[in-house]
Amino acid sequence: MEVEMGKMAQQKGKSADVKKIGGTMVADHTKANNELMGIAKKKGVDLSKEKAEKHSIGDANFDKEYIDAMVKDHEKDWSAFQAEAKNGTDADVKAFASKTSTVIKKHLDMVKAAQAKMK
Repeated sequence: MEVEMGKMAQQKGKSADVKKIGGTMVADHTKANNELMGIAKKKGVDLSKEKAEKHSIGDANFDKEYIDAMVKDHEKDWSAFQAEAKNGTDADVKAFASKTSTVIKKHLDMVKAAQAKMK
């Protein structure tokens, strides 16, 4: 979802911050998704049928709605990844969650800073 919304931000974003954040989301989440797919394949789990939840954001308030959605999603994701890194039972998944949670935290800080500029 972050990849698709990041692409939308690069196209529809009005501010340079939103366009830059969109590009960062596309790059970092594509990398994480590919790594996760590799772990899943190694473990015999097929994630190719998983569908990302869709978000629709209107053009009028795109930047604000996009940043608000990214804050909400990254807060939820950061919490889940930290819990998995701490309490997970699979060593590969725990390591992935630990490494990826630091990236998610950087994203969260970045989108919160952009959100603060919009107020």
